[in-house]
Amino acid sequence: MTISTAPSASTGNRPAVSGRALIGLQLLIIAVFFLFGGIGNLNDVLIPKLKGLFQLSYAQAMLVQFAFLTSYAIFSIPAGMLLNRLGYLRGLVLGFAIMAVACLLFLPAAWSGLYGSVLAALFVLGAGITLLQVAVNPLIILLGDPATAHSRLTFAQLFNSLGVFMMIRFGAQLLLGAQSTVDPATLSGAALDAHRLAETSIIGEAYIGLAIVLALIAAFFWLWRGALDKESVTKIEFRGIFGLLRRPRLAFGCLCIFLYVGAEVSIASLMINYLGEPRTLALDPPAAGVLLSYYWLGALIGRLIGAFLLRAVTPGRLLALVGAAALTLVLISALTTGHVAAWSLIAVGLANSIMFPTIFSLATEGMADDAPRASGLLCTAIVGGAIVPLCSGTLADFCGLAVALIIPMGCYLVITGFGLWTTRQGASA
Repeated sequence: MTISTAPSASTGNRPAVSGRALIGLQLLIIAVFFLFGGIGNLNDVLIPKLKGLFQLSYAQAMLVQFAFLTSYAIFSIPAGMLLNRLGYLRGLVLGFAIMAVACLLFLPAAWSGLYGSVLAALFVLGAGITLLQVAVNPLIILLGDPATAHSRLTFAQLFNSLGVFMMIRFGAQLLLGAQSTVDPATLSGAALDAHRLAETSIIGEAYIGLAIVLALIAAFFWLWRGALDKESVTKIEFRGIFGLLRRPRLAFGCLCIFLYVGAEVSIASLMINYLGEPRTLALDPPAAGVLLSYYWLGALIGRLIGAFLLRAVTPGRLLALVGAAALTLVLISALTTGHVAAWSLIAVGLANSIMFPTIFSLATEGMADDAPRASGLLCTAIVGGAIVPLCSGTLADFCGLAVALIIPMGCYLVITGFGLWTTRQGASA
C-alpha cells in the first residue's frame, strides 16, 4: 500500500529546479517509490520464516506486521510536522537514514536470536518508511507541470507495485531458499540457539545489503538537499483533526482504509503458509513465495486496467464491483481445495489493486480545504494492517487458515457497502 495525499494549492507553482536537474530529481523520486514498496512488503516473506524458526503461533507471527504497521499510526502526523521544519529533501534524507539504521539493527537481532529484537528493528524500519511516504507523494506532485501532477503520481505508484513484485519474487528465494532441513521443534538448548543464529544470519545479511543501498540513496538526496529550499512544505493544521470524523463519508472511508489494508496484509501474510497446506498445493516456502509475488503482480496489472475503467465506471460503483469480486474469490478459496483454492486467493490481488486510491478519493470528495487534514486521518487508518492480521492469525490458531479467511471476507463486505453507499449519496454526504 502507498500513502496518498491530496494535491494542495501550492502545487500550482513551478518548482525551483528545471531541465536536467528536474528530470534527475523525478527519477530519484520514482526510485524511492520502487524501493520502499519492496522493502515494506518483505514482511510477507519474513513471517513464514520466523514462524518456523521461533516456533510461533500465527498470532505471534503476525506481530511482524503489528510492529511494522503500528508505526504508520504513531508517526504519520508527526512526520508531517517534521517535514514542516526540514523541508522535503532533507526529510527524505532523514527517512532513508532511519531505514538504513533499522536495517543495520537486523544484524544484532540475528546475533541475539531473539524474536523481540527482530520486531524492534521492524518498528524502526516502519518509522523511516512512514516519513518517506508522507514526503514523497506531495514531492512528486510538486516536481513538474501541475496539469500532469496526477499522471506523475499514478506512474510513480506503478513503480511502487513493481518494487513489491520484484522484492517478493527474489526475496523469497533469498530468505526462504536457503532454509535448513532441520526442524527447530526437534532441537533444544544450545543446539536450538545455534540453529536460530545460523538462520537469522541470512536475514541479517540481506538487510545489511539493503542498508548499504539506502545509505547511498540518502547520500544522493543529501547532495540535492538545497534544490528545493525556495519551496515551502504545505502546512497542515492538525488542531481539531479528529473532529472531521463527524462527516459520515470521511468516517466511513477511514473505516474502509482500515479494513482494506488489514485484509490485503492478512492474505499476503498468510499466503505462503496457506499454499503449503496439503489441502491447497503443499508447496515448499520458496515455491509458495514465488506465487505470493503473483498476488502483488495482480495489484500492478489491476492498477493499469483500473486507470481505464475509472473513466467508464463511476468510482463508487467500481469499488463495489471489485469489493464483491474480492469477497467472492476469498469465499471460493475457503470452500475449495487444490489449484482452485490457491489461485482464487492469489487473484484477490487483482481485485485489491484500485481499492486504496478509490476509497481515498471517495472519502475526501468535496472536502476542499479540509482535504489535507482528512488525508492525515486516512493515512493513520493504515494501522488496520497491524490489527486485522493479528485477528486473522488468532482465528487461524484456533480454526485453521481456511476459516481465518472469514475476516478478510468481512472486510471486503464493508468496502462493497461503502462503494454502493457513495454511489447513492453522491458528493453530498
